[in-house]
Amino acid sequence: MLSFGFVFVLMSAYFILRPVRDSLSSNWTDEQLSWLWTSTFFVSLIAVSIYGAVISRLRLRVIVPSVYVFFALTFVAFYVAGRTLGENDLVNRAYYVWLSVFSLYHLSVFWTFMSGLYNKEQAKRLFAVIAMGATAGALIGPILPTFFADEIGNLNLLLIAAVLLMLPIGFIIRLEHLRISDLGNEDVQSDLSDKQVLSHNPLSGFKTFISSPYLLAIGLFIIFYVSMSTFVYFELRKMMGDFDPEVRTQIWGGIDLAVNSLTFIIGLFATGRIASRFGMPTTLALIPLLMIGGWAVVALSPVLAVMAGLQIARRAGNYAVTRPGREILFTAVDADTRFKAKPVVDIVVYRGGDMLTAWFYTFLTTTVALGTAGIAAVAAVLAGIWAGAGVFLGRKYERNDTMKRHKE
Repeated sequence: MLSFGFVFVLMSAYFILRPVRDSLSSNWTDEQLSWLWTSTFFVSLIAVSIYGAVISRLRLRVIVPSVYVFFALTFVAFYVAGRTLGENDLVNRAYYVWLSVFSLYHLSVFWTFMSGLYNKEQAKRLFAVIAMGATAGALIGPILPTFFADEIGNLNLLLIAAVLLMLPIGFIIRLEHLRISDLGNEDVQSDLSDKQVLSHNPLSGFKTFISSPYLLAIGLFIIFYVSMSTFVYFELRKMMGDFDPEVRTQIWGGIDLAVNSLTFIIGLFATGRIASRFGMPTTLALIPLLMIGGWAVVALSPVLAVMAGLQIARRAGNYAVTRPGREILFTAVDADTRFKAKPVVDIVVYRGGDMLTAWFYTFLTTTVALGTAGIAAVAAVLAGIWAGAGVFLGRKYERNDTMKRHKE
């Protein structure tokens, strides 16, 4: 329940901030947005490198709470900048990039903590339930921007989210105590005691990622995942270009509410059964296969309602099925890999995939001059490759897990 509450607060804060960011995207062309995504990749690369250097010198007890306090203070700074400078395009672009970095960091650090809190068997049973906390928070968070953006104002939403990000500190302290007293996981190597530190090489996470076929496979899976996200997002934001920012915020917030309602239902009744009964290959390949059919529908009917429906189905499936399955993969690695290599995978690889697929999309729409139907055809092919990558990675995980059990 504490783990559930922890991620509930995080996602509530994020989904207050997200519609504000997405409402800005319709102000820019495909090329301008691609440059912003490129900037996001390089900022993410720098942020992960600094993070690796900082956590090499800090006790683990302070790392996780410090991340959330830091981000809370940055959103307060954006509030001050907005009040001081007014509607400023540079501030808007900086906020867009920074929230895109935060959107991966806050969950990456959370799941890093979770994968060191529970053992493998506990993770298989409980991660889907804990992920419902994310879904519940993602249901509550969009209520403010969806129904009250006009009354509250976009800037005040930033302050509300900043306050929420300070709350997990108490959760973290209590959970670390329960890891030993209730879960009995002294040997999971997630101890946040004052004695435990990580490798002092700030770039060790990048080295571990490059040298590990297992992590490289996860990285490839993520790149195909973000290709789906990019294609849907670019198409949606173009279709909303005629609306004013507040209306866009409400539309994006409405999509978030629909996504998270569906996610909650799937996660509550289906996710745990899928992972336990059908195994990791099916869990990781299920949503990619769904996307193939979804893009076929878009090709036949390329309108806003259909594209919004595809976005809802894609994100709900990823939150309820793909993301918990992906996080289970990290229960097989040590603490140094979780804290230093996992952010490389979750953030740098993810944002690198964003950058590459954004420019690929821009190439298809500007140079090749593909319309929505053509984009849908290309996306369906990418979804098929993504499904194959999921099957491969799931089988690799289960094979490694079986080999480890035999050794024990």
